[in-house]
Amino acid sequence: SIAESFVHAGAINECKVNIHWIQSEELEKKGYNFDKLGELDAMLVAPGFGDRGIEGKIKAVKYARENKIPFFGICLGMQVAMVEFARNVLGIKKAISSEVKPDSKEAVIDLMEDQKNITAKGGTMRLGAYPCALREGSKVAEIYDAEEIKERHRHRYEFNNVYLERFEEVGMVAAGVNPQSELVEIMELPTFFSEGFP
Repeated sequence: SIAESFVHAGAINECKVNIHWIQSEELEKKGYNFDKLGELDAMLVAPGFGDRGIEGKIKAVKYARENKIPFFGICLGMQVAMVEFARNVLGIKKAISSEVKPDSKEAVIDLMEDQKNITAKGGTMRLGAYPCALREGSKVAEIYDAEEIKERHRHRYEFNNVYLERFEEVGMVAAGVNPQSELVEIMELPTFFSEGFP
């Protein structure tokens, strides 16, 4: 569905989007030539589950941030971007998602509180459309031209708000937040849109 969305996005902008599929596990291999990523005009890290290829995804995000490649992370893609930022900008070297390391003391992505006692996993994720209030002046508010949106969810892990102040102190902002639960839906690095990534 994501690949198909690129076709639609290209059509409305009267251009063809050339997709280059890169397996994140390849990025974990010793000697991988990351300069290949420098040939991309933009990068999307897609959703997923579990720990397969996680470190490769984190490496891809780091390359994008450091080399000013426009980046979009959806679901797990957004989560690994927060892990990368925590590790390499905030200096939280053991930052991870509790999906990957349940006993982590530095889970910048964590299981939602109401999910912690669930043992039957089928159909218990955060599913369906939820409201998301957009931050005034953010890129996402400009793109949607709206103050509030609803988008599909299918996950049980979230950005850990314990770390939000530390992220925002160095420029990463919560650009979209659920108005009822205060769960972070969208994170942006505004300096990218003005000066490029740090």
